[in-house]
Amino acid sequence: MSFLKSFQTNSVYSSYPFDHWELTEPLTNQQIKEICEAKVPEVKIDFDGTRAVDGGAGAYRAGDPTGGKAGKIREFVTKDNYKNYPHLKKFIDELCKLETAKYIGSKIKKDLSKAYVRVEIIADRVGFWLKPHCDIKEKLMSCLLFANPDNYESEELGTDFYDKNLKLVKTVPYKNNYG
Repeated sequence: MSFLKSFQTNSVYSSYPFDHWELTEPLTNQQIKEICEAKVPEVKIDFDGTRAVDGGAGAYRAGDPTGGKAGKIREFVTKDNYKNYPHLKKFIDELCKLETAKYIGSKIKKDLSKAYVRVEIIADRVGFWLKPHCDIKEKLMSCLLFANPDNYESEELGTDFYDKNLKLVKTVPYKNNYG
């Protein structure tokens, strides 16, 4: 199934604690295989609850091109390496299509026609955790899609959603081809 088709026909909308959708089967089997086979380095890092492992200092968000310490546990699909990920390149191409941008933009009430797409493969390691946080203001949307084909990890390790008082209200389960 394609991402757009999953969004259109195989998603569930919720408004609490904010508007969001849960998608079933947004990726192809080939895309999941590429994610699972990505060469993300195994490094020893003392996690601090921030994605960039920068203590929340903001250097990464201010444009640090190294990605901070966490750049070592992520694989960004870029113009330099997209040939290693031909099926994820198709996913990126689909996200960049005007039809996809218009449809998703209409749902989230934002103009995505000039938005940039960033796809990263994140390999959360033992000890990784994130503090409750809000995304940076420049981010128009986030979409986390899980690849867990052998159900190796517990579904409880999904993404937590908090209300405005930082009370946990929901966990999106870490299910394969879901997010």
